[in-house]
Amino acid sequence: MILSIESSCDDSSIAITRLSDKKLLFHRKISQEEEHSVYGGVVPELAARLHAVALPKILEETKHFFKELKAVAVTNEPGLAVSLVEGVVMAKALCVSLSLPLLPINHLKGHIYSLFLEQPTKFPMDILLVSGGHTEVLHVKDYDKIEILATTLDDSFGESFDKVAKMLGLGYPGGPIVERYAKDGDSSRFKFTIPLHNSPKLAFSYSGLKNQVRLEIEKQQNLDEKTKSDICASFQKTAVEHLMQKLKKAYKNTSIKNFGVVGGASANLYLREKLEKFCLEKHTSLHMAPLKYCSDNAAMIGRCGVDAYKLGKFINIGKIEIYPKSKEFIKV
Repeated sequence: MILSIESSCDDSSIAITRLSDKKLLFHRKISQEEEHSVYGGVVPELAARLHAVALPKILEETKHFFKELKAVAVTNEPGLAVSLVEGVVMAKALCVSLSLPLLPINHLKGHIYSLFLEQPTKFPMDILLVSGGHTEVLHVKDYDKIEILATTLDDSFGESFDKVAKMLGLGYPGGPIVERYAKDGDSSRFKFTIPLHNSPKLAFSYSGLKNQVRLEIEKQQNLDEKTKSDICASFQKTAVEHLMQKLKKAYKNTSIKNFGVVGGASANLYLREKLEKFCLEKHTSLHMAPLKYCSDNAAMIGRCGVDAYKLGKFINIGKIEIYPKSKEFIKV
């Protein structure tokens, strides 16, 4: 079995995955949403202190698996440096005390593997990764060959939802709150401009849209619940349409056998609906992680760790480093 640890941001999580059949035998996550919500976003130092309390608490529940462990997998990039440290220090301590090899795992690669929990991989696959810090279109050939086809020029898809929620005073995390408000809103009330609408560039941008929302909020004399819902609905419609326009441009003359969507923001049901329609029109198989495994979790790190173990991606515990920004993927 592999014990996996995820602590890249504000979720403390540990999982146990069986090597032979990829079966998820244990998974627990402790969220820090309540503690960070009062600040409207993640406070790195607070996140680190909470990881230091939560991770040992979860680890205590896995002790009966220790004798059957073959390796420890841990997220070491990308993420908040102070948060990553907590998971990596625990992983190193476990490897020393249990005489186990260590597997460093890229957090974004972990999200890709959230599509394959308890099942084989289906590479090659094109993937839309949408999270609080990333918006990328990837072409994944195998574990080692991942090309970035498009990325964001500024804010990410998920980050823009968080910022809109904060501007409206709705709370944190913003993604699910904005989506909930949008369900009761009129998406045609506010005419936000779709970013890079006339640009031939295959890229994403959300800073301008975020600014449009800010200006609209400032114009409102009565920011009642109905207006908040209409702003959320109009924003969500525009944010998703921007994604879909660029995806349609990227694959206008290209066929795709398998297309996946991963990352915390991939739990947005409005986005999923649009992607289902897109893939249906392209005669493409759409792959989505279960909703409970879209956000950061150790189950995806463990599933990625299974393939890393079989490929021998071990590292000396004295040489593992932390990379706040991802260094592995190839941009083309």
